[in-house]
Amino acid sequence: MEPTARSIARTYSDREYADPWEKVEDYQRVQAYAAEHPKAGRTAVGTALELPAGRVRPWLNGGKPDSVHGIDTASANGWLDPSSKMAGALVEVLAHILAGGSINETYVPAITLGRRVDREAIEAAFTAVGVDAHCRNLNSDQRATEVYPATDASVLGRCLVAMGAPHGVKTALDSVPAVVWESSEPLRRRFVEIYVAHRGAYFETKATTRIQEERPKSYITDLHELIDESVSSSVSRGEQGITISADAARELGLT
Repeated sequence: MEPTARSIARTYSDREYADPWEKVEDYQRVQAYAAEHPKAGRTAVGTALELPAGRVRPWLNGGKPDSVHGIDTASANGWLDPSSKMAGALVEVLAHILAGGSINETYVPAITLGRRVDREAIEAAFTAVGVDAHCRNLNSDQRATEVYPATDASVLGRCLVAMGAPHGVKTALDSVPAVVWESSEPLRRRFVEIYVAHRGAYFETKATTRIQEERPKSYITDLHELIDESVSSSVSRGEQGITISADAARELGLT
């Protein structure tokens, strides 16, 4: 599914609300009531809306819940508009994350460079969703080189999680996110190209490539179906991986 204000809100934890979206709704109720009753103080607003005055006070003085800040940032960046080109750009970043990246505990996404996926390609993916990017561990032999957003990083990460990206460990993901299947055929093909560029093994003596996944069989089945529909040549599935024939690999632009 596309990221929505509700799904982004629910990536935030909250000590006062079992459902963080309800906090957003209460904030909106307070703003609407205050607009209609500009002379009402925190006690009057709280009484009218059955909310604690201490909760209402900062919202009347310009304060916002973190979730509302996140929603506002996502909206300003165009990440909540499913009809825009930005929606496709987000799916491409999702492909990079699922195949060659991760989203850490603070929701910051990072994508690892690979043999077929260079720094410029990853930076271009971030640029397409409207954020600058930084690179870390570029000259390190001990740690993987990663590209990550320099701006609005955690909100972008929350949008990706709302789209179906794993937060933290990726091996529990049991299917290709629905947003990919709901995308246009050209966008699904682009998702596959990015995914295989990251995950496809390189062999010196043959053009055939193989994707090995430590994920549930249901995910491998899903991924195989997605790749198979994107090419006319042979793609086969085994217990823990997918073999892409030389012709299919060439269709996907692998070298």
